Amino acid sequence: MSGGGGGGGGSAPSRFADYFVICGLDIETGLEPDELSALCQYIQASKARDGASPFISSTTEGENFEQTPLRRTFKSKVLARYPENVEWNPFDQDAVGMLCMPKGLAFKTQADPREPQFHAFIITREDGSRTFGFALTFYEEVTSKQICSAMQTLYHMHNAEYDVLHAPLADGGDQSGTEDGEGTPGTKLQRFNSYDISRDTLYVSKCICLITPMSFMKACRSVLEQLHQAVTSPQPPPLPLESYIYNVLYEVPLPPPGRSLKFSGVYGPIICQRPSTNELPLFDFPVKEVFELLGVENVFQLFTCALLEFQILLYSQHYQRLMTVAETITALMFPFQWQHVYVPILPASLLHFLDAPVPYLMGLHSNGLDDRSKLELPQEANLCFVDVDNQFIELPEDLPQFPNKLEFVQEVSKILMAFGIPPEGNLHCSESTSKLKRLRASELVSDKRNGNIAGSPLHSYELLKENETIARLQALVKRTGVSLEKLEVREDPSSNKDLKVQCDEEELRIYQLNIQIREVFANRFTQMFADYEVFVIQPSQDKESWFTNREQMQNFDKASFLSDQPEPYLPFLSRFLETQMFASFIDNKIMCHDDDDKDPVLRVFDSRVDKIRLLNVRTPTLRTSMYQKCTTVDEAEKAIELRLAKIDHTAVHPHLLDMKIGQGKYEPGFFPKLQSDVLSTGPASNKWTKRNAPAQWRRKDRQKQHTEHLRLDNDQREKYIQEARNMGSTIRQPKLSNLSPSVIAQTNWKFVEGLLKECRNKTKRMLVEKMGREAVELGHGEVNITGVEENTLIASLCDLLERIWSHGLQVKQGKSALWSHLLHYQENRQRKLTSGSLNTSGILLDSERRKSDATAVMSPLRVSLIQDMRHIQNIGEIKTDVGKARAWVRLSMEKKLLSRHLKQLLSDHELTKKLYKRYAFLRCDDEKEQFLYHLLSFNAVDYFCFTNVFTTILIPYHILIVPSKKLGGSMFTANPWICISGELGETHILQIPRNMLEMTFEYQNLGKLTTVQIGHDNSGLYAKWLVEYVMVRNEITGHTYKFPCGRWLGKGMDDGSLERVLVGELLTSLPEVDERPCRTPPLQQSPSVIRRLVTISPNNKPKLNTGQIQESIGEAVNGIVKHFHKPEKERGSLTLLLCGECGLVSALEQAFQHGFKSPRLFKNVFIWDFLEKAQTYYETLEQSEVVPEENWHTRAQNFCRFVTAINNTPRNIGKDGKFQMLVCLGARDHLLHHWIALLADCPITAHMYEDVALIKDHTLVNSLIRVLQTLQEFNITLETSLVKGIDI
Repeated sequence: MSGGGGGGGGSAPSRFADYFVICGLDIETGLEPDELSALCQYIQASKARDGASPFISSTTEGENFEQTPLRRTFKSKVLARYPENVEWNPFDQDAVGMLCMPKGLAFKTQADPREPQFHAFIITREDGSRTFGFALTFYEEVTSKQICSAMQTLYHMHNAEYDVLHAPLADGGDQSGTEDGEGTPGTKLQRFNSYDISRDTLYVSKCICLITPMSFMKACRSVLEQLHQAVTSPQPPPLPLESYIYNVLYEVPLPPPGRSLKFSGVYGPIICQRPSTNELPLFDFPVKEVFELLGVENVFQLFTCALLEFQILLYSQHYQRLMTVAETITALMFPFQWQHVYVPILPASLLHFLDAPVPYLMGLHSNGLDDRSKLELPQEANLCFVDVDNQFIELPEDLPQFPNKLEFVQEVSKILMAFGIPPEGNLHCSESTSKLKRLRASELVSDKRNGNIAGSPLHSYELLKENETIARLQALVKRTGVSLEKLEVREDPSSNKDLKVQCDEEELRIYQLNIQIREVFANRFTQMFADYEVFVIQPSQDKESWFTNREQMQNFDKASFLSDQPEPYLPFLSRFLETQMFASFIDNKIMCHDDDDKDPVLRVFDSRVDKIRLLNVRTPTLRTSMYQKCTTVDEAEKAIELRLAKIDHTAVHPHLLDMKIGQGKYEPGFFPKLQSDVLSTGPASNKWTKRNAPAQWRRKDRQKQHTEHLRLDNDQREKYIQEARNMGSTIRQPKLSNLSPSVIAQTNWKFVEGLLKECRNKTKRMLVEKMGREAVELGHGEVNITGVEENTLIASLCDLLERIWSHGLQVKQGKSALWSHLLHYQENRQRKLTSGSLNTSGILLDSERRKSDATAVMSPLRVSLIQDMRHIQNIGEIKTDVGKARAWVRLSMEKKLLSRHLKQLLSDHELTKKLYKRYAFLRCDDEKEQFLYHLLSFNAVDYFCFTNVFTTILIPYHILIVPSKKLGGSMFTANPWICISGELGETHILQIPRNMLEMTFEYQNLGKLTTVQIGHDNSGLYAKWLVEYVMVRNEITGHTYKFPCGRWLGKGMDDGSLERVLVGELLTSLPEVDERPCRTPPLQQSPSVIRRLVTISPNNKPKLNTGQIQESIGEAVNGIVKHFHKPEKERGSLTLLLCGECGLVSALEQAFQHGFKSPRLFKNVFIWDFLEKAQTYYETLEQSEVVPEENWHTRAQNFCRFVTAINNTPRNIGKDGKFQMLVCLGARDHLLHHWIALLADCPITAHMYEDVALIKDHTLVNSLIRVLQTLQEFNITLETSLVKGIDI
């Protein structure tokens, strides 16, 4: 958006400037204290009374009676403007007045420094269009006797008051002496820094200003400085001032795109040049200054914050610096445009805007005395605070890194160093010289002497060499890999080229550095989004209907785009794709199909992307993280140099106007009252503009207005794009007008509506993500994108909650408004508990929540907001309030209690009233209800956003073992043990005290639980134990897992197993979990008791026919295939699919049991017995050396090796356990289908199986082999608990 902007009407003549404005002291009305600042003062005072820390330290503004009258703010007025009005850019008196002199009038005496100050500003209208202002503020002597005596009177009053207040403080220990800028701490009384009408001269600030449609900062600065010079020089200027102002307003045209223009100032020519439509948009602020002030590292951090739409607050005592930093950061974002509140210079009267719960980029003026600690900001959870003057930046937490940051920083540093700018910034120079260095043309000479501005790069390089920071610099440089030695410092550009440039060398260097840095930044985005068009989702319906349903429509295929990106980019990109600026960029793309009506920024970007893609046909570097350096610099630089060497257009020279005799008198030192009759209208026939404007200019005028958004065309498309921009943010811009309570109320109401709308959209988006994934289960294979994406969405939900909680805060405490509210609540609860006034109804036993059979045996966890807070407070790894608030939100989401907890928090109305103003979101009851209702919808899906993020914390686990009641568990004499495994790790072996069936232990987060190994040491007389099931609960998140067993552990019982691996499942909060046979892939139940008991006595086994067996094997394999087709972060437990109830092991078990001959009475035969016999057969066969074929031989060898290894394992896992292990290993090494073929041909099979057995039917065996072969393409990794003690 920077570089664009413009007015309403379409018929704007392309004039260089729209208005010339003078602001200052209105002698008629005299000294008026600035009401707005006084209002701020009043608000502050009332806050201080309420025990709040003041919003902003009181010395900053306001009629503070501690301040000497010279330091107070008085109202400035717009004294004159020429012309009165132009219809394409209506004059906004409030805004211009506020921004020309954001702090009102300043008074000084002859003792104070009074250099002129230049600053630029921007007026953004509500529709997002912009006008630019350039102001030069200087001091004039006050000639009015009334004003001087008024100031004297104020001093008498002040001193009298001061003496009363400070009489006891005779030791000079008062603070206000130091607060007053000029007074040294030694001055005991402020009264001596005073004004005496008899000996002092009083000066007051005045400001001249140009309002222009485009941001030609250097040219405007030059115009104003030359005008000021004309007033202060001893000789009068060649022509009356009116002639020059008339010339700039009416006779100087805007240069057409791609051309340069020269016009005359009072003393010298002024040159401006404008990029053509296929170059980067116009940008005229010195990038150099930003890198000098902040240093590369900070610029990158700030840039990242801006791209992710954090709230950004710039802080400096120079208005021009605020403006330069803001404009530079937004210009470097090309092709993206900042979509939110943008006020680079925030007038003192608009401080309440810092309370806005929306992203903003604002600049706050500091008085140079207060440090950051005095500055109280309403919300800091997602604030990026930049103290420009002190090279200091505070970042929001968990800021992701910009992709390829290291190489990017190196590329930028190299350019800076070629221009003699140290990459770490020039803090040492800016601190000591910021007082001296008000970069003005007239002072350039002396500045060159002082070494503030590099005359030649070598000179500043020498200066660096002697400097104490050179050591730090060289260390930094080594890190970034640019060596200072081989750095070619740029030659003086005008000496080594034939081109003779028309501007001075310093200016040319600024142009060159600007374009180089901007090209490098633009190149990053062209590389990162080179193939973005592929992922744009074009609407199927016509534009109208697409537009009305805009909010429901996805306009970009984020998941596919991200799955193509290198892993390290994801944390940044997944958040960036969620921003408003990215959404509007894509909307623009959809709205402008054909090149003719394309947004100019988009056209430039697309043409660059096309170039890259042409280059990359031969070398496909897209989608790799290889760093592509910028190659367009020279071309861009050449274009600028050509324009500056050959000036395309020269405007009419200033000339005498038709003025009455005696008008235009010259009085040195005073800016005269200009003749409005000659300045109010331009030339009647406008012959000058015609002479300067060849016909094709005028023809292209409409088109140009269109492309540069200079004068927005009021056609449909414009309206759409505008609305599209306003989509996400209800309020784009504060109205720079005088503040009435009703205006503030209305603004706040807009915020409340906006927050609610954002909440609705966010919850919807998160649910669609989650449910869409679970239902459709389409994924992108290898890249584990969804974890990143889910994290992004949850992080943005946390940001939204922080913004809601900081809206309308009475008192700011700590960086996180949400956590501070929770702490207040906790404190209140504790007070009430100690005083005994609290009944326990607040702490509900959560019987209505988890009505699974767990409630019968495991006492349910109670739902307690305070308890969840304590869990978070006990996590040592989380150090900050913002971090704690986020962790608490994640935990509540995972427990499905977020809405309920927040409802409980807000049910303490007394507390909410105490903490929040009447207009705050949390005190708008309807909106609050709706908001909680939206959050309730999260309970429909399962999040593991706490467990998966805090992977290193200690978690208490509660274990319950349920032995069979029928078969004497109480007589059990051995010593049991248990070992629990989860997706993130497993515990060591935990000994269970005998006869203790319930215990709690702490362990590092295991993630989602998968298996439990349970066993005993077989000691004592009765070492037999029949375990029904085991339950394990995570005591923080409340997730409860059930691990069914239903079999004996003991020698000579069942299959002789002393330990078993049980596969678990997460219990859902449905009442009849255990009764329903769950066949859905997400929740497979583990082996049920019935099937396991059946295997003990194979006689009464419910016979499955071969069809059913085939089907179950097919389903099991299918489950595994689906598992691998999901994105990694979404895959469930593979162990369940292998060993669970419908898993592969149980399906193959059925296949092998089909037609197994019934053994003699009371003797169990297990499949393992058959496999052992087969192994013996193959081993004897090998010795007899009758080998049918080579292939068969290796298979047999493999089979024997695995069976032997499993038999030799030190674990007592029993025969069925061994079979399970063999199947798992066979699946892992892709050998199952070979073994089935082997066993089908084995003579042992003929003995042990009846003729109808599945394994004897060749066609069935072949189809079984084919099904198992599909597992070959997957890389199956087994959980350690399944293969412990085996080393193959």
